Amino acid sequence: MSVTPEPTPNPNAMKFTVGRPVGGPATFSAGSDADNPAAADLLVIEGVDSVFLTADFVTITKSPDTRWDSITARAQEVLEGHFPPGG
Repeated sequence: MSVTPEPTPNPNAMKFTVGRPVGGPATFSAGSDADNPAAADLLVIEGVDSVFLTADFVTITKSPDTRWDSITARAQEVLEGHFPPGG
């Protein structure tokens, strides 16, 4: 299963279903040290404000002035790198 992005009721948050355990629950914010490699890689994407990992999904919250099309594809790449499909 590849990483699947899904909108949430919050227009600044997007749920990325990974399909396998991602750890957590844990929240990481931009500007702070993330001791989780996947979260750290997501937080360097421009416009990402926070990352929440739990169960089999990751929720990314972006800054209000950033568009999802500048984040989504890169976030999927990062997550598939850390949680390979079928891995």
